[in-house]
Amino acid sequence: MAVTTFAAIDIASYDVSMEIFELTKKNGLRSLTRVRQSLELGKDTYAKQHITMEKLQQLSAILTDYKRIMKEYGVSDYRACAKSAFREARNRYLAVDMIRRTAGIEIDVLSNSEQRFLGYKSIASKGEEFQKFIEKGTAIIDVGGGSTQISIFDNDVLVMTQNILLGSLRVRERLSSLQNDTVHYDELVEQLIHKDLVNVRKMYLKNRNIENIILVGDYFTNLIFQNRNDLNKTETKAEFMEWYKHVVHSSPRDVADELGISAEMSSVLIPTATVYRKLIEDLNIQTIWLPGIQLTDGIAYDYAEKKKFIRPVHDFEQDILMAAKNIARRYASYKPHNEKLVEAADAIFEVLKKSAGLDARARLLLRVACYLHDCGKYISLVNVAECSYNIIMSTEIIGLSVRERRIIANVVRYNTQELGYYKEAGINEELSVSEYMLVSQLAAIMRIANSLDQSYLQKVDRLTVTKKEHELLITVDVNDSYLLEQGIFRENIDFFEEIYHLRPVLKVRNKGV
Repeated sequence: MAVTTFAAIDIASYDVSMEIFELTKKNGLRSLTRVRQSLELGKDTYAKQHITMEKLQQLSAILTDYKRIMKEYGVSDYRACAKSAFREARNRYLAVDMIRRTAGIEIDVLSNSEQRFLGYKSIASKGEEFQKFIEKGTAIIDVGGGSTQISIFDNDVLVMTQNILLGSLRVRERLSSLQNDTVHYDELVEQLIHKDLVNVRKMYLKNRNIENIILVGDYFTNLIFQNRNDLNKTETKAEFMEWYKHVVHSSPRDVADELGISAEMSSVLIPTATVYRKLIEDLNIQTIWLPGIQLTDGIAYDYAEKKKFIRPVHDFEQDILMAAKNIARRYASYKPHNEKLVEAADAIFEVLKKSAGLDARARLLLRVACYLHDCGKYISLVNVAECSYNIIMSTEIIGLSVRERRIIANVVRYNTQELGYYKEAGINEELSVSEYMLVSQLAAIMRIANSLDQSYLQKVDRLTVTKKEHELLITVDVNDSYLLEQGIFRENIDFFEEIYHLRPVLKVRNKGV
């Protein structure tokens, strides 16, 4: 039986943890060991937007030791992920380079959407229990050192996700100068977070029936809920409120002694606990589930899924598409046209994928671009392309990296604007060569697909796409006059042919009057 040993490293705001897993196709994932070292990287980042040399040297020493442990366990592969403490630091690229040179560890700085997506995969590692919870209205609350992610699942589908900058360490740093001026620190925290939570509730949570809440996050999540051994447990609202009152009415030193942590670290507990309390009360939650997982579980699950050691229990790609559909709905995009556009783009992609070297991820990016291709009309009917680009670049799409979102935004932009050649006349400066080529390929498909429903009247009843020598033959059965679509189709032939070296040919059958 083939066995792979994999190490997942989580570089968080106030600690650095590593978990080593054994992966087999028969048994899936099995944790072998977990280690954790305290290091408040976020303290510098959230106050100064900079990671100090002292902290980087400490991080390098920790990772060097983790590398030794990996060798002892015969680790064959690893992934080290850094979160907001790195992501928001102005010197993050220099920091990544230093760690690579001193510790020999490559750090992957996650975007927020990538980080939270791995958080969902951590929960998914619990298998059927995760599926059972999200069949009903369920909120997943992920409180980290830098921010909090609120996501709502219903009927096994992600219907909403939103990030707010209310992380435990960030809140503590913002209130540090006021903490000694009050005996009701939790009330001060509540006032700070009130506005953002009210806005989230009004904009995204009204009329939602939320029955369960799943709490994920970091080491402190389990400390707050007296789950020190990261156990899988459920808790009632009453049980949490009893513990909450105990925490907020105890001194940091008493809490530190009780939990076996430093007094400085215990001061992070109140901001975390207060965020949880407000959300539990606002959503009227009665059942709380702590799956007892960390980001390392999600990193390992993602690796095992990609390497086909396990079969996913949940369709995460559908969550990404649902997020795109929800953004399109928010900006009043026309759903029937979007669905026709995705259908046509998929058919063209399927014929081209092998010869053009396009993979499943490229198909996903194309689908997302189709759903968002005209969201800018909500802002301007004149500058649709640029407005759509700006909306996409300003909107987090769960599960996609910043790079992938940039590719999508450019596909949408160049669906109607002239793409031009790479870095000609100063355009495309933000794209690498490989990104430019992918944008060109996907934009060419979208232009042809979009022309087939140019009138937004869904005239095509049936569509087939075939490749024959140097032609891409697109045959459509239509239910109305197709003159407009034929004209727009011809306008996009040359661009497509230059990209794919295939000349699109449109064959129309059963034309109406």
